[in-house]
Amino acid sequence: MSLGVFLAVLGAAFLHAAWNGLIRLGGNPLGTMLIMTLTQGLVGLAVAVLRPWPATDVWPWLVASGALHSAYKFLLIFAYEHGDLSRVYPIARGAAPAIVLVASLLILAEPMTGGEILGIAVLIAGILTMAQGVFAAGESARLLPFALGSALATAGYSIVDGVGARISGDAVMYVAWLFVFDAVFFTPVCLGLRGRSVWVPPGRAWAPGVAAALGSYAAYAIAVWAMTRAPIALVTALRETSILFAVLIGWLVFREPMGRGKALAAGLILAGVVLTRL
Repeated sequence: MSLGVFLAVLGAAFLHAAWNGLIRLGGNPLGTMLIMTLTQGLVGLAVAVLRPWPATDVWPWLVASGALHSAYKFLLIFAYEHGDLSRVYPIARGAAPAIVLVASLLILAEPMTGGEILGIAVLIAGILTMAQGVFAAGESARLLPFALGSALATAGYSIVDGVGARISGDAVMYVAWLFVFDAVFFTPVCLGLRGRSVWVPPGRAWAPGVAAALGSYAAYAIAVWAMTRAPIALVTALRETSILFAVLIGWLVFREPMGRGKALAAGLILAGVVLTRL
């Protein structure tokens, strides 16, 4: 992985943590997520009409991606209804690299060095250390199935989008269309689950929702582009440094506690990042 790709993925990691924080600030997480998804869909459609039409063999990947992104968002929101940013986020994001690593090695046969695999392993150890606080702090265990389901969906769309973007040959076009399909899947299910009550006054959710949409769109566009330049498993693992950013946001913005366990986990995450660069 080149230095330019490395720094771009780190920037995407920060944007990802930031938009999750904005979802928490919206007052109505599901409503804010719906606003974010609709905004992404509109931006994606505007970009898509300016790009070449996807080839026939790209459409199945785009449909699968839209469905997986929608599932990820629903599961993430349900997890946030039972836990804090600094707990849900590490669990939701933490299991994904392990799943993607196994799939990449066994299914995609992606070449990776021993140092990169070691770096991913240390990174995952830090993530798991961060996540264990759900039991140590006596927090609601109801967040676990939703957070782990979100991680599974993350692993799924990471693999689908990494392969799909490569097949398409145009990462910008691919990302634009996947957000269109995401909005197509997410919106009717969201309204079916909560009805009109999902909408909230503009002052409470529209500003965070639109800002989150722009941050999320930019973050994932960078990630998908990076997957066309570096191994999918390595990009996915490096993106999980967003956990460190999320913990800092939770501590500084939401005043969530910063104990020794979180500090240790943050150190392991940083060590994992360094190892992936050796």
